[in-house]
Amino acid sequence: MELEITVVDAFTNSVFGGNPAAVIITDEWLSDELMQSIAAENNLSETAFLVLAGASTYQIRWFSPLTEIDFCGHATLASAFVLFNKNPELASIKFLAKAVGELLVEKTESGKIQMDFPNTKPKKVETIPDNLVAGLSILPVDVYCNSQAYFVIYESEPEVLSVQRNNEALKQLAPLDVVVTCRSDTKGYDFISRYFWPANGGDEDPVTGSIHTGLAPLWADRLGKNDLVAYQASKRGGVLSCLVAENRVIISGNAVQYLSGSITV
Repeated sequence: MELEITVVDAFTNSVFGGNPAAVIITDEWLSDELMQSIAAENNLSETAFLVLAGASTYQIRWFSPLTEIDFCGHATLASAFVLFNKNPELASIKFLAKAVGELLVEKTESGKIQMDFPNTKPKKVETIPDNLVAGLSILPVDVYCNSQAYFVIYESEPEVLSVQRNNEALKQLAPLDVVVTCRSDTKGYDFISRYFWPANGGDEDPVTGSIHTGLAPLWADRLGKNDLVAYQASKRGGVLSCLVAENRVIISGNAVQYLSGSITV
């Protein structure tokens, strides 16, 4: 069986930046085992699988090399990019995902792709887990948590950029991952972050759209503003525009195609 595959770099204007995701569209679902094997073979942060569910509506599932993921922002962006390129007349797409419901994605006049996600604002943690302290080389100022990750607040960019992790300790926090973040000192950005997920996907994720549904409302409160620009400070780096609105977070970004072809399974 041959399947069409497209690899897209998300949350960037240029190839080799942002976070790469593979996108595969099929008429019906492949088996879970086959989708997981494909994702492991691709060895990207995520591979998104799409099945048409109706007019401009697609079911979507996301797989890391290790496991199926409940919610992935950058692979949603990559999937919308592929669909908009295949169907230039489309202005919006609906994705249906089991864990997060209906996701509306739109093309904007600026060329960015805009995604309407649930607000997953984290709550402050009173007792910091020992494995979180052991897993990071710099002690947190504050720690918050939602259903996806622990949010570790640092004082400055140098701390976020230099912090070292102990993967074995962080794995003990599963199923939760860890994001480290601070207010940005760099002009043009409101906050920066790095995302560690040894339990669910790998060492450090290049750009993580889903975690910004928690980061954006957290920093909206701390900075007193709802319209924010975020930078995820991995080696590849990525820029996300975030708008916090009631129980939703609107995240926008650019994407570029790196590869298109077919795989044989």
